[in-house]
Amino acid sequence: QANGVHPINVEPGGGSALPSLLLGFLPFLILLGLLVLLGRNLSRGQQNVFSFGRSRARVYDVERPRVTFADVAGEEEAKAELTQVVDFLRNPAKYHRIGARLPRGVLLIGPPGTGKTLLARAVAGEAGVPFFSVSASEFVEMFVGVGASRVRDLFERAKAQAPSIIFIDELDAVGRQRFAGLGVGNDEREQTLNQLLVEMDGFEAHHDVVVIAATNRPDVLDPALLRPGRFDRQVTVGLPDRRGRLAILRIHARGIPVAPDVDFDSLAAATPGFSGADLANLVNEAALVAARRGKEVVDRTDFEEALDKILLGTTRSMLMSEEERRVVAYHEAGHAVVAYFTPGSDPLRKISIVPRGRSLGVTVQTPEEDRFNYTKSQLFGRLAVLLGGRAAEELVFHEVSTGAQNDLKEATQLARRMVGLWGMSEEIGPLYLGLGEQHVFLGREIAQDHQIAETTLDRVDAAVQRILNSAKEQAQAILIEHRRELDRLAELLVVEETVGPEKIREVLGELPARTPTGAAAGADE
Repeated sequence: QANGVHPINVEPGGGSALPSLLLGFLPFLILLGLLVLLGRNLSRGQQNVFSFGRSRARVYDVERPRVTFADVAGEEEAKAELTQVVDFLRNPAKYHRIGARLPRGVLLIGPPGTGKTLLARAVAGEAGVPFFSVSASEFVEMFVGVGASRVRDLFERAKAQAPSIIFIDELDAVGRQRFAGLGVGNDEREQTLNQLLVEMDGFEAHHDVVVIAATNRPDVLDPALLRPGRFDRQVTVGLPDRRGRLAILRIHARGIPVAPDVDFDSLAAATPGFSGADLANLVNEAALVAARRGKEVVDRTDFEEALDKILLGTTRSMLMSEEERRVVAYHEAGHAVVAYFTPGSDPLRKISIVPRGRSLGVTVQTPEEDRFNYTKSQLFGRLAVLLGGRAAEELVFHEVSTGAQNDLKEATQLARRMVGLWGMSEEIGPLYLGLGEQHVFLGREIAQDHQIAETTLDRVDAAVQRILNSAKEQAQAILIEHRRELDRLAELLVVEETVGPEKIREVLGELPARTPTGAAAGADE
Protein backbone atom coordinates (compact mmCIF):
# COMPACT_ATOMS: atom_id res chain seq x y z
CA GLN A 1 0.00 0.00 0.00
CA ALA A 2 2.97 2.37 0.71
CA ASN A 3 4.14 1.91 -2.83
CA GLY A 4 0.61 2.28 -4.25
CA VAL A 5 -0.05 -1.43 -4.69
CA HIS A 6 -3.40 -2.68 -3.44
CA PRO A 7 -3.85 -6.42 -2.80
CA ILE A 8 -6.79 -8.26 -4.42
CA ASN A 9 -8.28 -11.11 -2.44
CA VAL A 10 -9.37 -13.98 -4.72
CA GLU A 11 -11.52 -16.59 -2.99
CA PRO A 12 -11.76 -20.04 -4.56
CA GLY A 13 -15.20 -20.64 -6.22
CA GLY A 14 -17.29 -23.39 -4.74
CA GLY A 15 -19.42 -24.21 -7.98
CA SER A 16 -18.77 -26.51 -10.96
CA ALA A 17 -18.80 -25.67 -14.68
CA LEU A 18 -20.92 -28.77 -15.59
CA PRO A 19 -24.34 -27.11 -15.12
CA SER A 20 -23.29 -24.31 -17.37
CA LEU A 21 -22.20 -26.76 -20.02
CA LEU A 22 -25.47 -28.72 -19.78
CA LEU A 23 -27.48 -25.54 -19.97
CA GLY A 24 -25.62 -24.58 -23.08
CA PHE A 25 -26.22 -27.96 -24.76
CA LEU A 26 -29.89 -28.30 -23.61
CA PRO A 27 -31.47 -26.73 -26.74
CA PHE A 28 -29.44 -29.08 -28.94
CA LEU A 29 -30.54 -32.12 -26.86
CA ILE A 30 -34.20 -31.11 -27.07
CA LEU A 31 -33.92 -30.66 -30.83
CA LEU A 32 -32.25 -34.06 -31.18
CA GLY A 33 -35.03 -35.74 -29.15
CA LEU A 34 -37.70 -34.14 -31.28
CA LEU A 35 -35.98 -35.34 -34.45
CA VAL A 36 -35.81 -38.92 -33.12
CA LEU A 37 -39.48 -38.85 -32.08
CA LEU A 38 -40.51 -37.42 -35.43
CA GLY A 39 -38.56 -40.10 -37.25
CA ARG A 40 -40.29 -42.86 -35.29
CA ASN A 41 -43.73 -41.39 -35.99
CA LEU A 42 -42.93 -41.09 -39.67
CA SER A 43 -41.82 -44.72 -39.75
CA ARG A 44 -44.96 -45.84 -37.96
CA GLY A 45 -47.09 -43.71 -40.26
CA GLN A 46 -45.50 -45.26 -43.33
CA GLN A 47 -46.34 -48.69 -41.96
CA ASN A 48 -49.95 -47.58 -41.39
CA VAL A 49 -50.15 -46.20 -44.90
CA PHE A 50 -48.93 -49.46 -46.39
CA SER A 51 -51.37 -51.50 -44.26
CA PHE A 52 -54.30 -49.16 -44.95
CA GLY A 53 -55.24 -51.03 -48.08
CA ARG A 54 -55.42 -54.40 -46.36
CA SER A 55 -58.78 -56.07 -46.00
CA ARG A 56 -60.51 -55.93 -42.63
CA ALA A 57 -62.38 -59.18 -43.12
CA ARG A 58 -62.89 -61.42 -40.09
CA VAL A 59 -61.76 -64.99 -40.59
CA TYR A 60 -63.66 -67.87 -38.98
CA ASP A 61 -61.57 -71.00 -39.36
CA VAL A 62 -62.59 -74.61 -38.98
CA GLU A 63 -61.23 -74.82 -35.43
CA ARG A 64 -64.07 -72.69 -34.03
CA PRO A 65 -67.48 -74.08 -33.03
CA ARG A 66 -69.30 -74.59 -36.29
CA VAL A 67 -72.71 -73.38 -37.39
CA THR A 68 -74.49 -75.99 -39.50
CA PHE A 69 -77.78 -76.30 -41.34
CA ALA A 70 -79.24 -77.85 -38.18
CA ASP A 71 -78.99 -74.39 -36.59
CA VAL A 72 -81.03 -72.82 -39.41
CA ALA A 73 -84.79 -73.34 -39.43
CA GLY A 74 -87.63 -72.02 -41.52
CA GLU A 75 -85.63 -71.73 -44.76
CA GLU A 76 -85.75 -75.21 -46.22
CA GLU A 77 -85.78 -74.02 -49.85
CA ALA A 78 -82.75 -71.79 -49.30
CA LYS A 79 -80.88 -74.62 -47.59
CA ALA A 80 -81.64 -76.93 -50.49
CA GLU A 81 -80.24 -74.34 -52.93
CA LEU A 82 -77.02 -74.05 -50.93
CA THR A 83 -76.51 -77.80 -50.55
CA GLN A 84 -74.81 -77.93 -53.96
CA VAL A 85 -72.36 -75.23 -52.86
CA VAL A 86 -71.49 -77.31 -49.81
CA ASP A 87 -70.93 -80.42 -51.92
CA PHE A 88 -68.68 -78.47 -54.29
CA LEU A 89 -66.52 -77.21 -51.42
CA ARG A 90 -66.30 -80.70 -49.92
CA ASN A 91 -65.59 -82.52 -53.18
CA PRO A 92 -64.25 -80.04 -55.75
CA ALA A 93 -62.45 -82.76 -57.71
CA LYS A 94 -65.77 -84.42 -58.56
CA TYR A 95 -66.89 -81.30 -60.41
CA HIS A 96 -63.52 -80.48 -61.96
CA ARG A 97 -63.26 -84.00 -63.35
CA ILE A 98 -66.24 -83.54 -65.66
CA GLY A 99 -65.59 -79.86 -66.38
CA ALA A 100 -68.50 -78.51 -64.34
CA ARG A 101 -68.26 -75.04 -62.85
CA LEU A 102 -70.19 -74.00 -59.79
CA PRO A 103 -71.73 -70.52 -59.76
CA ARG A 104 -68.98 -68.22 -58.54
CA GLY A 105 -71.35 -65.99 -56.64
CA VAL A 106 -74.47 -66.71 -54.61
CA LEU A 107 -76.65 -63.71 -53.75
CA LEU A 108 -78.93 -64.07 -50.72
CA ILE A 109 -81.94 -61.78 -51.02
CA GLY A 110 -84.42 -61.14 -48.25
CA PRO A 111 -85.72 -58.75 -45.59
CA PRO A 112 -83.58 -57.90 -42.55
CA GLY A 113 -83.42 -60.51 -39.82
CA THR A 114 -84.29 -63.54 -41.94
CA GLY A 115 -80.95 -65.31 -41.39
CA LYS A 116 -78.89 -64.52 -44.49
CA THR A 117 -75.64 -64.24 -42.53
CA LEU A 118 -76.49 -67.37 -40.55
CA LEU A 119 -77.05 -69.30 -43.79
CA ALA A 120 -73.65 -68.23 -45.14
CA ARG A 121 -71.93 -69.33 -41.92
CA ALA A 122 -73.83 -72.61 -42.06
CA VAL A 123 -72.47 -73.24 -45.56
CA ALA A 124 -68.94 -72.71 -44.26
CA GLY A 125 -69.64 -74.91 -41.24
CA GLU A 126 -71.05 -77.74 -43.34
CA ALA A 127 -68.18 -77.58 -45.80
CA GLY A 128 -65.52 -77.17 -43.09
CA VAL A 129 -63.63 -74.39 -44.91
CA PRO A 130 -62.33 -70.94 -43.86
CA PHE A 131 -64.99 -68.24 -43.84
CA PHE A 132 -64.08 -64.60 -44.59
CA SER A 133 -66.77 -62.18 -43.43
CA VAL A 134 -66.78 -58.49 -44.32
CA SER A 135 -69.33 -55.70 -44.62
CA ALA A 136 -69.36 -53.96 -47.98
CA SER A 137 -69.20 -50.56 -46.30
CA GLU A 138 -65.74 -51.44 -44.90
CA PHE A 139 -64.23 -51.33 -48.38
CA VAL A 140 -64.78 -47.62 -48.92
CA GLU A 141 -62.70 -44.99 -47.10
CA MET A 142 -61.93 -41.31 -47.60
CA PHE A 143 -58.69 -42.10 -49.47
CA VAL A 144 -58.84 -42.85 -53.18
CA GLY A 145 -57.99 -46.42 -54.14
CA VAL A 146 -58.30 -47.94 -50.68
CA GLY A 147 -61.52 -49.80 -51.51
CA ALA A 148 -60.07 -51.47 -54.59
CA SER A 149 -56.91 -52.38 -52.67
CA ARG A 150 -58.92 -54.01 -49.89
CA VAL A 151 -60.93 -56.02 -52.42
CA ARG A 152 -57.71 -57.33 -54.00
CA ASP A 153 -56.24 -58.20 -50.60
CA LEU A 154 -59.41 -60.03 -49.53
CA PHE A 155 -59.48 -62.22 -52.62
CA GLU A 156 -55.74 -62.95 -52.38
CA ARG A 157 -56.17 -64.14 -48.77
CA ALA A 158 -59.16 -66.28 -49.73
CA LYS A 159 -57.30 -67.86 -52.67
CA ALA A 160 -54.35 -68.66 -50.40
CA GLN A 161 -56.66 -70.69 -48.13
CA ALA A 162 -58.86 -72.19 -50.85
CA PRO A 163 -61.29 -73.86 -50.75
CA SER A 164 -62.89 -71.02 -48.81
CA ILE A 165 -65.91 -68.74 -48.65
CA ILE A 166 -66.06 -64.95 -48.89
CA PHE A 167 -69.19 -63.45 -47.37
CA ILE A 168 -70.00 -59.80 -48.19
CA ASP A 169 -72.84 -58.38 -46.12
CA GLU A 170 -74.99 -55.45 -47.30
CA LEU A 171 -73.66 -55.70 -50.85
CA ASP A 172 -75.72 -52.68 -51.97
CA ALA A 173 -73.28 -50.41 -50.07
CA VAL A 174 -70.80 -50.76 -52.96
CA GLY A 175 -72.88 -52.59 -55.56
CA ARG A 176 -75.39 -49.88 -56.42
CA GLN A 177 -76.02 -49.26 -60.09
CA ARG A 178 -73.63 -46.83 -61.74
CA PHE A 179 -75.28 -43.78 -63.26
CA ALA A 180 -74.10 -41.28 -65.84
CA GLY A 181 -75.29 -37.71 -65.95
CA LEU A 182 -77.49 -37.85 -62.85
CA GLY A 183 -75.84 -35.81 -60.14
CA VAL A 184 -72.35 -36.33 -58.78
CA GLY A 185 -71.06 -39.88 -58.78
CA ASN A 186 -69.00 -41.54 -56.08
CA ASP A 187 -65.76 -42.39 -57.89
CA GLU A 188 -64.27 -44.29 -54.95
CA ARG A 189 -67.35 -46.51 -54.62
CA GLU A 190 -67.40 -47.15 -58.35
CA GLN A 191 -63.69 -48.07 -58.35
CA THR A 192 -64.39 -50.54 -55.56
CA LEU A 193 -67.29 -52.01 -57.52
CA ASN A 194 -65.15 -52.29 -60.66
CA GLN A 195 -62.43 -54.11 -58.73
CA LEU A 196 -65.01 -56.50 -57.28
CA LEU A 197 -66.30 -57.23 -60.78
CA VAL A 198 -62.76 -57.88 -62.03
CA GLU A 199 -61.89 -60.19 -59.12
CA MET A 200 -65.03 -62.26 -59.58
CA ASP A 201 -64.38 -62.54 -63.30
CA GLY A 202 -60.67 -63.20 -62.78
CA PHE A 203 -61.00 -66.45 -60.89
CA GLU A 204 -58.98 -69.20 -62.43
CA ALA A 205 -60.74 -72.46 -63.10
CA HIS A 206 -59.43 -74.23 -60.00
CA HIS A 207 -59.55 -71.45 -57.43
CA ASP A 208 -62.20 -73.01 -55.21
CA VAL A 209 -63.45 -69.77 -53.68
CA VAL A 210 -67.19 -69.15 -53.43
CA VAL A 211 -68.49 -65.63 -52.92
CA ILE A 212 -71.74 -65.32 -50.96
CA ALA A 213 -73.31 -61.88 -50.61
CA ALA A 214 -76.43 -60.65 -48.85
CA THR A 215 -78.70 -57.70 -49.53
CA ASN A 216 -82.24 -56.54 -48.89
CA ARG A 217 -82.18 -54.15 -51.87
CA PRO A 218 -81.64 -56.24 -55.02
CA ASP A 219 -83.47 -53.63 -57.09
CA VAL A 220 -80.59 -51.12 -56.82
CA LEU A 221 -77.73 -53.51 -57.67
CA ASP A 222 -75.68 -52.97 -60.80
CA PRO A 223 -76.71 -55.37 -63.60
CA ALA A 224 -73.05 -56.30 -64.14
CA LEU A 225 -73.06 -57.99 -60.72
CA LEU A 226 -76.00 -60.19 -61.62
CA ARG A 227 -74.86 -61.47 -64.98
CA PRO A 228 -73.75 -65.11 -65.45
CA GLY A 229 -70.24 -65.63 -64.14
CA ARG A 230 -70.66 -63.40 -61.11
CA PHE A 231 -73.70 -63.46 -58.82
CA ASP A 232 -75.58 -65.65 -61.23
CA ARG A 233 -77.43 -67.64 -58.56
CA GLN A 234 -79.96 -65.79 -56.42
CA VAL A 235 -81.47 -67.40 -53.33
CA THR A 236 -84.52 -65.78 -51.77
CA VAL A 237 -84.52 -65.87 -47.97
CA GLY A 238 -88.04 -64.79 -47.06
CA LEU A 239 -90.03 -64.51 -43.89
CA PRO A 240 -90.81 -67.94 -42.42
CA ASP A 241 -94.26 -69.48 -42.62
CA ARG A 242 -96.06 -71.01 -39.65
CA ARG A 243 -94.07 -74.25 -39.75
CA GLY A 244 -90.85 -72.31 -40.08
CA ARG A 245 -91.71 -70.06 -37.14
CA LEU A 246 -92.48 -73.12 -35.02
CA ALA A 247 -89.08 -74.66 -35.82
CA ILE A 248 -87.28 -71.36 -35.14
CA LEU A 249 -89.01 -70.94 -31.78
CA ARG A 250 -87.99 -74.44 -30.73
CA ILE A 251 -84.36 -73.82 -31.72
CA HIS A 252 -84.13 -70.60 -29.71
CA ALA A 253 -85.87 -72.22 -26.73
CA ARG A 254 -83.23 -74.94 -26.44
CA GLY A 255 -81.14 -73.04 -23.94
CA ILE A 256 -83.90 -71.92 -21.56
CA PRO A 257 -86.12 -73.94 -19.17
CA VAL A 258 -89.63 -73.90 -20.64
CA ALA A 259 -92.75 -74.85 -18.69
CA PRO A 260 -95.02 -77.60 -20.10
CA ASP A 261 -97.91 -75.14 -20.59
CA VAL A 262 -96.05 -73.24 -23.34
CA ASP A 263 -97.68 -73.97 -26.71
CA PHE A 264 -95.17 -73.07 -29.41
CA ASP A 265 -97.67 -73.91 -32.14
CA SER A 266 -100.03 -71.20 -30.86
CA LEU A 267 -97.13 -68.76 -30.63
CA ALA A 268 -96.17 -69.53 -34.22
CA ALA A 269 -99.76 -68.87 -35.30
CA ALA A 270 -99.83 -65.56 -33.39
CA THR A 271 -96.65 -64.20 -34.99
CA PRO A 272 -97.29 -63.82 -38.75
CA GLY A 273 -94.72 -61.61 -40.42
CA PHE A 274 -92.08 -62.25 -37.73
CA SER A 275 -88.54 -62.86 -38.97
CA GLY A 276 -86.07 -65.21 -37.32
CA ALA A 277 -84.53 -62.28 -35.45
CA ASP A 278 -87.97 -61.21 -34.21
CA LEU A 279 -88.68 -64.71 -32.90
CA ALA A 280 -85.29 -64.86 -31.16
CA ASN A 281 -86.12 -61.54 -29.53
CA LEU A 282 -89.51 -62.91 -28.43
CA VAL A 283 -87.92 -65.89 -26.66
CA ASN A 284 -85.33 -63.66 -25.02
CA GLU A 285 -87.98 -61.17 -23.85
CA ALA A 286 -89.99 -64.02 -22.31
CA ALA A 287 -86.90 -65.21 -20.45
CA LEU A 288 -86.29 -61.66 -19.19
CA VAL A 289 -89.88 -61.43 -17.95
CA ALA A 290 -89.54 -64.74 -16.09
CA ALA A 291 -86.22 -63.70 -14.55
CA ARG A 292 -87.67 -60.39 -13.42
CA ARG A 293 -90.49 -62.28 -11.68
CA GLY A 294 -88.02 -64.61 -9.97
CA LYS A 295 -89.21 -67.76 -11.76
CA GLU A 296 -87.19 -70.89 -12.41
CA VAL A 297 -88.92 -71.68 -15.72
CA VAL A 298 -90.49 -69.62 -18.52
CA ASP A 299 -94.24 -70.28 -18.72
CA ARG A 300 -97.10 -69.30 -21.02
CA THR A 301 -97.88 -65.98 -19.28
CA ASP A 302 -94.27 -64.86 -19.76
CA PHE A 303 -94.47 -65.50 -23.50
CA GLU A 304 -97.82 -63.71 -23.73
CA GLU A 305 -96.48 -60.65 -21.94
CA ALA A 306 -93.37 -60.62 -24.14
CA LEU A 307 -95.50 -60.87 -27.29
CA ASP A 308 -97.75 -58.01 -26.16
CA LYS A 309 -94.71 -55.89 -25.39
CA ILE A 310 -93.26 -56.45 -28.86
CA LEU A 311 -96.53 -55.97 -30.76
CA LEU A 312 -98.25 -53.32 -28.66
CA GLY A 313 -95.53 -51.64 -26.61
CA THR A 314 -94.86 -51.29 -22.91
CA THR A 315 -97.73 -50.68 -20.51
CA ARG A 316 -98.03 -47.04 -19.45
CA SER A 317 -99.36 -45.83 -16.12
CA MET A 318 -101.82 -43.14 -17.20
CA LEU A 319 -104.62 -41.79 -15.05
CA MET A 320 -107.61 -41.31 -17.36
CA SER A 321 -110.97 -39.96 -16.31
CA GLU A 322 -114.00 -42.25 -16.28
CA GLU A 323 -115.42 -40.48 -19.33
CA GLU A 324 -112.20 -41.01 -21.32
CA ARG A 325 -112.05 -44.67 -20.30
CA ARG A 326 -115.64 -45.10 -21.45
CA VAL A 327 -114.89 -43.51 -24.83
CA VAL A 328 -111.86 -45.76 -25.31
CA ALA A 329 -113.89 -48.81 -24.23
CA TYR A 330 -116.61 -48.13 -26.81
CA HIS A 331 -113.97 -47.43 -29.45
CA GLU A 332 -112.27 -50.79 -28.92
CA ALA A 333 -115.61 -52.57 -28.53
CA GLY A 334 -116.61 -51.10 -31.90
CA HIS A 335 -113.55 -52.62 -33.55
CA ALA A 336 -114.24 -55.96 -31.88
CA VAL A 337 -117.96 -56.19 -32.71
CA VAL A 338 -117.40 -55.31 -36.37
CA ALA A 339 -114.55 -57.82 -36.61
CA TYR A 340 -116.59 -60.52 -34.87
CA PHE A 341 -119.60 -60.25 -37.17
CA THR A 342 -117.73 -59.56 -40.44
CA PRO A 343 -117.39 -62.67 -42.64
CA GLY A 344 -113.75 -63.45 -43.40
CA SER A 345 -112.35 -61.55 -40.43
CA ASP A 346 -109.69 -63.07 -38.18
CA PRO A 347 -110.57 -64.30 -34.66
CA LEU A 348 -110.20 -61.88 -31.77
CA ARG A 349 -107.35 -62.64 -29.36
CA LYS A 350 -107.51 -59.73 -26.95
CA ILE A 351 -109.24 -56.41 -26.31
CA SER A 352 -107.67 -53.96 -23.89
CA ILE A 353 -108.08 -50.35 -22.78
CA VAL A 354 -104.76 -50.40 -20.91
CA PRO A 355 -102.50 -47.74 -22.47
CA ARG A 356 -99.52 -49.29 -24.25
CA GLY A 357 -96.85 -47.46 -26.19
CA ARG A 358 -98.56 -44.66 -28.12
CA SER A 359 -102.03 -46.21 -27.94
CA LEU A 360 -104.80 -45.84 -25.37
CA GLY A 361 -106.29 -49.21 -26.22
CA VAL A 362 -105.96 -52.06 -28.66
CA THR A 363 -107.97 -54.79 -30.36
CA VAL A 364 -105.83 -57.73 -31.46
CA GLN A 365 -106.81 -60.30 -34.07
CA THR A 366 -104.84 -63.49 -34.65
CA PRO A 367 -104.98 -65.20 -38.06
CA GLU A 368 -105.80 -68.90 -38.13
CA GLU A 369 -103.36 -69.52 -40.97
CA ASP A 370 -100.88 -67.67 -43.15
CA ARG A 371 -102.28 -66.12 -46.30
CA PHE A 372 -100.39 -64.60 -49.19
CA ASN A 373 -103.29 -63.43 -51.34
CA TYR A 374 -106.32 -61.33 -50.40
CA THR A 375 -109.66 -60.84 -52.12
CA LYS A 376 -111.50 -57.56 -52.48
CA SER A 377 -114.15 -58.61 -49.96
CA GLN A 378 -111.49 -59.50 -47.38
CA LEU A 379 -109.81 -56.11 -47.76
CA PHE A 380 -113.17 -54.34 -47.61
CA GLY A 381 -113.93 -56.18 -44.35
CA ARG A 382 -110.57 -55.04 -43.01
CA LEU A 383 -111.55 -51.44 -43.81
CA ALA A 384 -114.84 -51.88 -41.95
CA VAL A 385 -112.97 -53.17 -38.88
CA LEU A 386 -110.58 -50.20 -38.97
CA LEU A 387 -113.49 -47.75 -39.10
CA GLY A 388 -115.54 -49.62 -36.49
CA GLY A 389 -114.07 -47.66 -33.58
CA ARG A 390 -114.97 -44.28 -35.04
CA ALA A 391 -118.42 -45.55 -36.03
CA ALA A 392 -119.04 -46.71 -32.44
CA GLU A 393 -118.11 -43.27 -31.08
CA GLU A 394 -120.54 -41.58 -33.46
CA LEU A 395 -123.30 -44.06 -32.61
CA VAL A 396 -122.99 -43.80 -28.82
CA PHE A 397 -121.68 -40.28 -28.16
CA HIS A 398 -122.86 -38.55 -31.39
CA GLU A 399 -119.39 -37.08 -31.91
CA VAL A 400 -115.88 -38.28 -32.71
CA SER A 401 -112.54 -38.02 -30.91
CA THR A 402 -108.89 -37.87 -31.91
CA GLY A 403 -108.46 -41.53 -31.00
CA ALA A 404 -109.19 -42.71 -34.54
CA GLN A 405 -106.18 -40.98 -36.12
CA ASN A 406 -104.14 -44.12 -36.73
CA ASP A 407 -107.24 -46.04 -37.87
CA LEU A 408 -107.97 -43.38 -40.48
CA LYS A 409 -104.37 -43.40 -41.65
CA GLU A 410 -104.28 -47.18 -42.13
CA ALA A 411 -107.71 -47.25 -43.77
CA THR A 412 -106.82 -44.48 -46.22
CA GLN A 413 -103.54 -46.14 -47.17
CA LEU A 414 -105.25 -49.50 -47.70
CA ALA A 415 -108.04 -47.97 -49.80
CA ARG A 416 -105.48 -46.11 -51.90
CA ARG A 417 -103.59 -49.33 -52.58
CA MET A 418 -106.83 -51.07 -53.52
CA VAL A 419 -107.46 -48.40 -56.16
CA GLY A 420 -103.95 -47.56 -57.39
CA LEU A 421 -102.16 -50.91 -57.13
CA TRP A 422 -104.69 -53.72 -57.30
CA GLY A 423 -107.37 -52.29 -59.60
CA MET A 424 -110.25 -52.89 -57.17
CA SER A 425 -112.25 -49.78 -58.04
CA GLU A 426 -115.28 -49.79 -60.32
CA GLU A 427 -114.60 -46.21 -61.43
CA ILE A 428 -110.90 -46.62 -62.28
CA GLY A 429 -111.01 -50.24 -63.41
CA PRO A 430 -108.06 -52.66 -63.83
CA LEU A 431 -105.40 -49.95 -64.07
CA TYR A 432 -102.01 -49.95 -62.31
CA LEU A 433 -101.05 -46.43 -61.25
CA GLY A 434 -98.28 -47.14 -58.75
CA LEU A 435 -100.15 -45.20 -56.08
CA GLY A 436 -99.76 -46.33 -52.49
CA GLU A 437 -96.32 -47.87 -52.96
CA GLN A 438 -93.77 -47.03 -50.30
CA HIS A 439 -90.45 -45.97 -51.84
CA VAL A 440 -88.41 -45.84 -48.67
CA PHE A 441 -85.05 -45.76 -50.43
CA LEU A 442 -86.09 -44.39 -53.85
CA GLY A 443 -84.03 -47.01 -55.71
CA ARG A 444 -84.39 -46.69 -59.46
CA GLU A 445 -87.85 -45.19 -59.17
CA ILE A 446 -86.37 -41.69 -58.81
CA ALA A 447 -85.17 -41.87 -62.41
CA GLN A 448 -88.55 -42.92 -63.82
CA ASP A 449 -91.08 -40.53 -65.23
CA HIS A 450 -94.54 -41.14 -63.77
CA GLN A 451 -97.10 -39.43 -65.98
CA ILE A 452 -100.60 -39.52 -64.51
CA ALA A 453 -103.23 -37.05 -65.62
CA GLU A 454 -104.69 -34.67 -63.04
CA THR A 455 -108.18 -35.82 -63.95
CA THR A 456 -107.16 -39.42 -63.22
CA LEU A 457 -105.82 -38.42 -59.81
CA ASP A 458 -109.11 -36.66 -59.06
CA ARG A 459 -110.99 -39.83 -59.99
CA VAL A 460 -108.68 -41.87 -57.76
CA ASP A 461 -109.39 -39.58 -54.80
CA ALA A 462 -113.12 -39.91 -55.44
CA ALA A 463 -112.86 -43.71 -55.65
CA VAL A 464 -110.90 -43.87 -52.38
CA GLN A 465 -113.51 -41.70 -50.69
CA ARG A 466 -116.34 -43.90 -51.96
CA ILE A 467 -114.66 -47.09 -50.69
CA LEU A 468 -114.05 -45.57 -47.25
CA ASN A 469 -117.63 -44.30 -46.99
CA SER A 470 -119.01 -47.71 -47.97
CA ALA A 471 -116.82 -49.44 -45.36
CA LYS A 472 -117.97 -46.98 -42.70
CA GLU A 473 -121.62 -47.61 -43.61
CA GLN A 474 -121.06 -51.36 -43.28
CA ALA A 475 -119.48 -50.88 -39.84
CA GLN A 476 -122.38 -48.67 -38.73
CA ALA A 477 -124.93 -51.24 -39.91
CA ILE A 478 -123.23 -54.02 -37.93
CA LEU A 479 -123.05 -51.89 -34.78
CA ILE A 480 -126.69 -50.84 -35.01
CA GLU A 481 -127.77 -54.46 -35.45
CA HIS A 482 -125.63 -55.60 -32.49
CA ARG A 483 -125.99 -52.55 -30.24
CA ARG A 484 -126.78 -54.71 -27.20
CA GLU A 485 -123.55 -56.71 -27.61
CA LEU A 486 -121.62 -53.47 -28.13
CA ASP A 487 -122.88 -52.02 -24.83
CA ARG A 488 -122.20 -55.22 -22.88
CA LEU A 489 -118.66 -55.54 -24.21
CA ALA A 490 -117.85 -51.87 -23.55
CA GLU A 491 -119.12 -52.06 -19.97
CA LEU A 492 -117.09 -55.22 -19.41
CA LEU A 493 -113.97 -53.44 -20.68
CA VAL A 494 -114.54 -50.52 -18.31
CA VAL A 495 -114.60 -52.94 -15.38
CA GLU A 496 -111.93 -55.49 -16.35
CA GLU A 497 -109.78 -53.40 -18.78
CA THR A 498 -108.55 -56.50 -20.65
CA VAL A 499 -110.78 -59.21 -22.12
CA GLY A 500 -109.62 -62.52 -23.61
CA PRO A 501 -111.21 -64.71 -26.30
CA GLU A 502 -113.33 -66.76 -23.88
CA LYS A 503 -115.15 -63.76 -22.43
CA ILE A 504 -115.48 -62.19 -25.87
CA ARG A 505 -117.27 -65.31 -27.05
CA GLU A 506 -119.42 -65.29 -23.93
CA VAL A 507 -120.54 -61.68 -24.49
CA LEU A 508 -120.94 -61.75 -28.27
CA GLY A 509 -122.35 -65.25 -28.61
CA GLU A 510 -121.31 -68.25 -30.64
CA LEU A 511 -118.43 -67.53 -32.98
CA PRO A 512 -119.75 -67.42 -36.56
CA ALA A 513 -118.10 -69.46 -39.28
CA ARG A 514 -115.42 -67.44 -41.01
CA THR A 515 -112.68 -67.62 -43.60
CA PRO A 516 -109.48 -66.14 -42.14
CA THR A 517 -107.89 -63.17 -43.85
CA GLY A 518 -104.43 -63.92 -42.50
CA ALA A 519 -103.86 -60.37 -41.23
CA ALA A 520 -103.53 -59.34 -37.60
CA ALA A 521 -105.60 -56.28 -36.79
CA GLY A 522 -104.64 -53.83 -34.13
CA ALA A 523 -106.58 -50.64 -33.55
CA ASP A 524 -104.29 -48.08 -32.00
CA GLU A 525 -105.69 -45.01 -30.38
